[in-house]
Amino acid sequence: MIRRLFILSVMGAVAVPAAAASYSAKLSTPVSGHVVARDINWACAGDSCQGNTADSRPAVICQGLVKRTGKVESFLVDGRAFSDADLAKCNASSKAEASKALAAQ
Repeated sequence: MIRRLFILSVMGAVAVPAAAASYSAKLSTPVSGHVVARDINWACAGDSCQGNTADSRPAVICQGLVKRTGKVESFLVDGRAFSDADLAKCNASSKAEASKALAAQ
């Protein structure tokens, strides 16, 4: 009996797919429609976008969105907001920020 429970529990652990994380962002510049960035199909309306993926690299996902849409005012992962430092690092990937950095050199 214990052996059977052990086998079933191991099979269940192997067969469970990774849970998708939910992402949302408030954009500085409104965008409408779908935006594809870093293999995520973002649904955007006005100044907000939502997307889901099993990828576990929120900073890279944020940077991908920013490269397509411009700066974000907030970025949430499963309902938890990025810190100010993480948000600034993400927004540094924006084309406008990259242009400013080049102009300053």
